[in-house]
Amino acid sequence: MRGEHSDDVAELVAQYEQLPEGAPVRLAKPTSNLFRFREEGDSPGLDVGRFNQVLEIDSARGTAQVQGMTTYERLVDALLPTGHMPEVVPQLKTITLGGAIAGLGIESTSYRNGLPHESVRELEVLTGSGEVVRARPDNEHAALFRGFPNSYGTLGYTLRLEIELERVKPYVQLRHIRFSTAEECAEAIAAVCAESAFDGERVDFVDGTVFSAGEHYLTLGSYVDDAPFVSDYTGRRIYYRSMQEIGRDYLTVHDYLWRWDTDWFWCSRALGVQHPLIRPFWPRRYKRSDVYRRAVAWDRRHSITDRIAVLQGKGVNEPVIQDVEIPVDRLAEFLEFFHREIGISPIWLCPVRLRDGQGWPLYPMDPETLYVNVGFWATVPLELGELPGRHNRAIEQAVTELDGHKSLYSNSYYTEDEFWRLYNRPAYDELKARYDPKNRLPGLYEKCVREK
Repeated sequence: MRGEHSDDVAELVAQYEQLPEGAPVRLAKPTSNLFRFREEGDSPGLDVGRFNQVLEIDSARGTAQVQGMTTYERLVDALLPTGHMPEVVPQLKTITLGGAIAGLGIESTSYRNGLPHESVRELEVLTGSGEVVRARPDNEHAALFRGFPNSYGTLGYTLRLEIELERVKPYVQLRHIRFSTAEECAEAIAAVCAESAFDGERVDFVDGTVFSAGEHYLTLGSYVDDAPFVSDYTGRRIYYRSMQEIGRDYLTVHDYLWRWDTDWFWCSRALGVQHPLIRPFWPRRYKRSDVYRRAVAWDRRHSITDRIAVLQGKGVNEPVIQDVEIPVDRLAEFLEFFHREIGISPIWLCPVRLRDGQGWPLYPMDPETLYVNVGFWATVPLELGELPGRHNRAIEQAVTELDGHKSLYSNSYYTEDEFWRLYNRPAYDELKARYDPKNRLPGLYEKCVREK
């Protein structure tokens, strides 16, 4: 397959060279997990659909060679039979490996394995200049290797990656631990992540769910060889509701990795999928995040929900779909602000600590700090005539005040000066000048903020 990959790279480079120099460049791909819903226009897209294969698995070395458009669903399906998985598996099946590296991914192993790009050994990148380079932490493209995360396709596109793998066991035992206050929950997160243990039992996975200011759950997962029973949340039962009902649970490692995809965390409820009269008739094959996202994209494209609100004499809804990283010792402050000013629930919590002490320049988290990713994905009603942006702007300001960071996969409202203070303009400009000197690809601010 390596030979086929080389042929595909040569064809893609030739296709890139044929694009008009001033024309915008985009990828022609079937799925997206970005929440910046924009018209693609009529410009031709680079055909990267063929870069979706697992090229090689080296069980002895614990590594894999994977093409950039490979979804985590396909990658997990290839790896689990060998007893492995990626060190971090983002929650949604159609996230691509290249997308998680150029953007940011996170999951419940991130407190010990960091972010997905921290388990990458080598990147093969088609740069904005049309050159294909191999970027490693120890070669002449080391700056690109470190600066590629959070570049969102503005420096180039990943064609192939060498990644490190983690050995797995067949099952994951879950413990859902309830806390009454955010302070108690934050203290428990810090303690569990420091020891990889809770109440004398080993912990391999950590995430959490906040249902209200008085109801917080940490879900602690541990690899096990055997399970007394195995739950199934792909049918009538709903995973996130189970943590309020049972204290200990078991899933196959496959179902654990995709526990959030089935109902898009809890967001499928907005589409009626969780209604007891609808759920039995909603086919399992359509209980998937990509199906729900297409429905949301259609609604956004035609403004159906907003039109109905206007006809009812109401204001439109502001999408508040964000993930932010907050230092664990500031988590309670952020949640207090969020409950008071935004009011969305549930909320997802996922601790993360960078495993690489050198850090990553375009997303400058402190390697010595334990952060908690706070994820929230819903809409907030606006007053009649009020334009969207107020709630997102308040969140951006709170995150900055609390020494946090915000992911850029959804709409952002920063001024240009604010943005570059947070996302390291000097480092970005240096990479842009070297790998896309003619600005064939959009700039990071233009792509993530200005293009609405």
